[in-house]
Amino acid sequence: MQIQGYFDLRFESVKDVFAASFNGNGQRGGAICVKVGGETVIDLWAGTADNAGERAWDSDTLVNLFSCTKTFTGVAALQLVAEGKLELDAPVARIWPEFGVNGKERITLRQLLCHRAGVPALREVLPAAALFDWTAMTTALASEHPWWTPGEGQGYAPLAYGWLLGELIRRIDGKEPGKAIMARVAEPFGLDFHLGLSDADISRVAYLVRGRNDFGDAGAQRLMKTIQSDPTSLSGRAFNNPPGLMNSGNKPEWLRFTQPAANGHANARAVAGFYDALLHERLLDRALLAEMTREHSLGEDRTLLAHTRFGLGCWLDQPQANATFGLGPQSFGHPGAGGCLGFADPERDVAFGYVTNTLGPYVLMDPRAQELARAVGCCLA
Repeated sequence: MQIQGYFDLRFESVKDVFAASFNGNGQRGGAICVKVGGETVIDLWAGTADNAGERAWDSDTLVNLFSCTKTFTGVAALQLVAEGKLELDAPVARIWPEFGVNGKERITLRQLLCHRAGVPALREVLPAAALFDWTAMTTALASEHPWWTPGEGQGYAPLAYGWLLGELIRRIDGKEPGKAIMARVAEPFGLDFHLGLSDADISRVAYLVRGRNDFGDAGAQRLMKTIQSDPTSLSGRAFNNPPGLMNSGNKPEWLRFTQPAANGHANARAVAGFYDALLHERLLDRALLAEMTREHSLGEDRTLLAHTRFGLGCWLDQPQANATFGLGPQSFGHPGAGGCLGFADPERDVAFGYVTNTLGPYVLMDPRAQELARAVGCCLA
């Protein structure tokens, strides 16, 4: 496999691990970028970007980040807190009055950001077309009853997070949510990150494929069994109502649409650049970053059926639950379904981005990204 790009010689072993990830496991294409102290030490890509295996992965190939998108959106919301336009502990209903019904009257932005609000899914089955109808989804969520008493439990909101936070951002910024988020967290830093792709940029997107001969760990198997066997469960509704999320990634309507929890598109360079900007207080000031990255929720997740640990808009390190970023215990970031990963390690001043178009089955962290992160750590030891 021909590896392209740049690496500092101190990190040659990371290049070797990246190259080895293409050996024998069906990996089509991917990229990794790592910054240390603001300096790019790795910016590599390899493989193919199309379904036929004929288009080479390029330096500016884009990938669906899936839930890596959530931290971009969470930071945009926290910027509104810094500006005094949102409050972490004020009811969401102050900004969105229609939301303040059926037991949701006291739900706060803080609870939405750390997945304790109790609204990770919709009970009423919606048609597939609703996935691409912003008003339909926000109206349905505004009418929903919480699945548990808000603040008294945690349950990851794989899609609802995007509509809930995106609607708050839209109401305050007065812009379409994707444009508002990009204007806040990507465009000022020249990051190649998109929510809602133009036709020109769609041509740069890597085609998503499923990895072969990998059934994931016990947690992944447990979640998939629940989703498939009990579609009325919280997990089933969260991931498949409206239907289509799990097989929409290559559809033109998904690429053009804005879903601020799940369909950001970027390259590894943009993901690492985002976390580098966070580390160096260009997106949030030190106090708000500290609040974002402290533990807000810990325990058994009602949606993922696994042990999770959240800050505000980000995951926190969990070595005991196979949810470690692979570097320091203060690391924070977000995985994406299928294998993409972005995170920062403030102890080592590392910003890390990994993207792939070969989807793995893992619920928490993908071992490909973890192995690369550990290799970075070894080079810094």
